[in-house]
Amino acid sequence: MRLSKFAPRHAVNAGERKTTSAMIASIAPDGIATRNAPFGHTLARLAHERLGIVGLTADLAKYTDLHVFAQEHPDRFYQMGMAEQVLMSAAAGLAREGFTPFATTYAVFASRRAYDFICMAIAEENLDVKIVCALPGLTTGYGPSHQATEDIAIFRGMPNLTIIDPCDALDIEQATEAIADYKGPVYMRLLRGKVPVVLDEYDYTFQIGKARLLRDGADVLFISSGLMTMRVLEAAKALEADRIDCAVLHVPTIKPLDTDAILAAARRAGRMVVVAENHTMIGGLGEGVAGLLMREGVTPVFRQIALPDEFLDAGALPTLHDRYGISTSEIVRRVRKWVK
Repeated sequence: MRLSKFAPRHAVNAGERKTTSAMIASIAPDGIATRNAPFGHTLARLAHERLGIVGLTADLAKYTDLHVFAQEHPDRFYQMGMAEQVLMSAAAGLAREGFTPFATTYAVFASRRAYDFICMAIAEENLDVKIVCALPGLTTGYGPSHQATEDIAIFRGMPNLTIIDPCDALDIEQATEAIADYKGPVYMRLLRGKVPVVLDEYDYTFQIGKARLLRDGADVLFISSGLMTMRVLEAAKALEADRIDCAVLHVPTIKPLDTDAILAAARRAGRMVVVAENHTMIGGLGEGVAGLLMREGVTPVFRQIALPDEFLDAGALPTLHDRYGISTSEIVRRVRKWVK
């Protein structure tokens, strides 16, 4: 795994709580069911049926689970080296020849380093390229060089680009199949390795552009995406002890937003709207939802749970998630304060 020499610049102070290595990118709590490499296994399976699928990566096959695809389809796998701009340009070329390329790297490298190539070579031409990126938001302890806290903000303004932020292994499996069917460029955030399974108990089915109400409640409406849907579901169960009744609207597609579902849920009188995202508070789901509500004249009490507008520390994920307010316990604490 590539590690910038600047990664530990903001390391946690000596003596602070540290329960895992900064290298661990899994967000699965103890005791929860997981599936290993759901993206890699799903793509490998789909490629047996769809000969046009190819896989490319920038020296990160193992760390984006694309190695599973590479082992099963070595003649359709391309290792581009540490050259994200070349990766995106090659994917564009393959799409022009009728293939369906899946290009993987870390979210920071796609959004910060290869933006112009994605914009001009892929999005402007509306090519059928799927960009699937690991380490979204705060899912690594490596620090600012590897934490893609602003990737959605960077990509939301790009025309033609669909943006997906799956919650768990089931979401990733279904989303991978859906974006393979979809014609056009897609950016998907990826949870890799041993990914939790949480949506199976909600009779969930992923659809591009559709949000899903997972549970209803009278006091608080959580609107969430990515791993934060798992966290708010946990928080909703914990808040039952305080007689705080919480609904959860999972929004796996950040662009285009499911405006009808969001407005319908937010218009229900008497409950606070809390948007929860594994992303900076600037330019992501929270601001997308807030802008939508303002334009439509829907004015509930609105709160946001998101990462701060700053470069984050390096360290162990449990410590960092508590510090920056996206752990289950911190969500529960904030909601109790807001409601009471």
